[in-house]
Amino acid sequence: MSIFSKIKSAIFGEHGPLGSGHFGTPKADAPAPAPQTTAAQPAPTPTPAAPTPQAAPAAPAQAVDVEAVLSGIASKKGSDLNWRTSIVDLMKLLDLDSSLDNRKELATELGYTGAKDGSAEMNMWLIKAVMRELEKNGGTVPANLKD
Repeated sequence: MSIFSKIKSAIFGEHGPLGSGHFGTPKADAPAPAPQTTAAQPAPTPTPAAPTPQAAPAAPAQAVDVEAVLSGIASKKGSDLNWRTSIVDLMKLLDLDSSLDNRKELATELGYTGAKDGSAEMNMWLIKAVMRELEKNGGTVPANLKD
């Protein structure tokens, strides 16, 4: 799994703070059992004029408020990490390895073309690029976090 995928999963995904749903949608309950029919009850015949529930368009997925999720994680942990401006702190907040090797890998994934040396320039670019990618993937990110 890519470094960005780990970040995204920690915020949106299966084991993230939103529970088992993705992009803010709640986990679907187990499907209800099909009603039992007996020989005494004939099965209903579908009417062609009535649309089936499956034919209705699916509701759009609800966007995830990235800042609220991350603030909530920081609050629960009692953390004062500066995740808004530091890629290292963001990764630490999400319990991910923030080593230079992982940040280099993340930089490669996201298309960073500068020197992958852990410089302030690289790290500042990474935090903004991660926020932009989270937005592209269904997150709501305030402009000050991605620009």
